[in-house]
Amino acid sequence: MNRTDRLYGLVEELRATSPRPRSARRLAERFEVSVRTIERDLAALQASGLPIWAEPGRTGGYVIDAAATLGPAGFTLDEALAVLIGLGGLRHSPFRHAAHTAARKTLAVMPDGDAARASALASRVHFLERDDEDEDETEVPAAFTAALRSNRVVRLRYQDGTGAESVRDVEPLGLISKEGQWYLIAWCRLRDGVRAFRADRMRSLEVTDERPAQRTVRPDELAIQYGRLRPVVED
Repeated sequence: MNRTDRLYGLVEELRATSPRPRSARRLAERFEVSVRTIERDLAALQASGLPIWAEPGRTGGYVIDAAATLGPAGFTLDEALAVLIGLGGLRHSPFRHAAHTAARKTLAVMPDGDAARASALASRVHFLERDDEDEDETEVPAAFTAALRSNRVVRLRYQDGTGAESVRDVEPLGLISKEGQWYLIAWCRLRDGVRAFRADRMRSLEVTDERPAQRTVRPDELAIQYGRLRPVVED
């Protein structure tokens, strides 16, 4: 990693962990350089006007104002390529339309030369799909992605694996992707417990005005076969 990429990386690493401090030693391990190099880089960033300061003590380290960011124009080529590949992997998901526009916006805010290189490299990456796979073959209610972000009770008309339909009021807790299928994880008031609802079995989904009580979900409560749950965003 060259110094320019490392400087971008340092800013985003500190921003992601803010307001928790990050020690120079840990940053040195993260970027595989010496502590002295990290300290010089941070001093250069401070001199450029970025709001970075050091907190003393055993648990201290460097902190940045969480509002400070370099934005998508600060992506390295590998980072931009990773973003485009990740978004491309959502083509057959309920997020496919948002992923398409997000990819266009990512390229639009990058310098023209960098955007062209990232786009050219991304065009060499392919997903191997079944010949009969069609992005519109699975009908998912348009409100599926709103179920989680709304923080509201959802009224769901659902068809289970036997073909039986029911109407349930559920409290969304999260989403899980498994082998191409998307599930809404929710507290089901009909069953008085946590359930997983497959997106392609939803016949309709209505977001109500009711705010549910806060709940947490444990992996052992899920009525779905899975391996190891991995969050999309990790520290």
